[in-house]
Amino acid sequence: MSATPHLFQPLALRSLQTRNRVVISPMCQYSAHEGHMNDWHLVNLGRYAIGGAGIVFTEATAVQKRGRITHGCPGLWSDSQISGHARVAEFAMLNGAIPAIQLGHAGRKGGMQRPWFGNGPLDAADTARGDMPWTPVGPSALPVADGWPMPHTLTQEDINALVADYASAARRALAAGYKIAEVHGAHGYLLHSFLSPLSNKREDRYGGDLAGRMQLILEVVEAVRAVWPDDLPLFFRTSAVDGTPEGWTLEDTVVLARALKDLGVDVMDCSSSGIAGSATAGAPKKRQPGFQVPYAERVRTDADMTTMAVGLITHPQQAEDILAAGQADLIAIGREALVDPMWAHHAAQTLGHDPQFANWPEQSGWWLAMRNKTSEYYTPDAS
Repeated sequence: MSATPHLFQPLALRSLQTRNRVVISPMCQYSAHEGHMNDWHLVNLGRYAIGGAGIVFTEATAVQKRGRITHGCPGLWSDSQISGHARVAEFAMLNGAIPAIQLGHAGRKGGMQRPWFGNGPLDAADTARGDMPWTPVGPSALPVADGWPMPHTLTQEDINALVADYASAARRALAAGYKIAEVHGAHGYLLHSFLSPLSNKREDRYGGDLAGRMQLILEVVEAVRAVWPDDLPLFFRTSAVDGTPEGWTLEDTVVLARALKDLGVDVMDCSSSGIAGSATAGAPKKRQPGFQVPYAERVRTDADMTTMAVGLITHPQQAEDILAAGQADLIAIGREALVDPMWAHHAAQTLGHDPQFANWPEQSGWWLAMRNKTSEYYTPDAS
């Protein structure tokens, strides 16, 4: 048996091989301007590549201008936005990480305030700052919550344009140098809102039964896979459950996973909730560590599919145990990486994998190895 911890064993994904199983989850920064990424994104994402993660995801990136969550969200609806992404992708590759992008559309949640301005629908104060509102879109004329704007119901013409725009954004992502693309179908955003019976009340081919509610997702994924090279992997992020008996269920997710696998999706990224509010705030009770791991395990087992676990995975041993138990193939680290951008390197130390700092960037590893040899560490006085 290999002495290498599961967390630091490589994973083959089509032509790629990750250096470990640590993935930095997409995390919105709300700091782009007119969809263009900037130095903040380069430094923020670059530190995770330096920090040893195997895959580094750029935050949710809008395929249409009206598909942004906020005015601060990045996009790839224009060729002019490629260069900002290219800087991030190149830096990640130079530092051993695989650059990845999440392509999405905010749908009914489009036109929100940045969190530090309230995290609600855009209002007069936002307009005064120059953040003008726009009409969100959705599968049906149902606002995401009371007090939120009524979405425009997508027509067949709108849907045709949307599918084409996903494909165009994927082409731009490839031009920017990304090696993994993920279609965002979670957290109450547009594709999830088509899947959930709570938000999709359509009576055409894109609504009704499970097959109808899955139709748009399958069309989008097929269009993206058609332009994404055969030798590069494609992920899909799902909200595995809506969290209410009337909503999307784990059984539905397994059906979707099987269909997506047939279309060439390589990894199911298993999150949850968000259909009627925030997926990361406002939960009725405190969530427990690894609360979403069973979703990844179920899809992995029942759909025979590679999965990624995400959600309150914070400790290296916790991540190692998930992989060792066969519950998932990849571990996504989100907010814990904000606390510790070097999480992957520190995890290797914790698990006894790299005691000599050999895998750290050469600019810093030698310093730390020397300190270990020549210095004692501070120990608090027990008295």
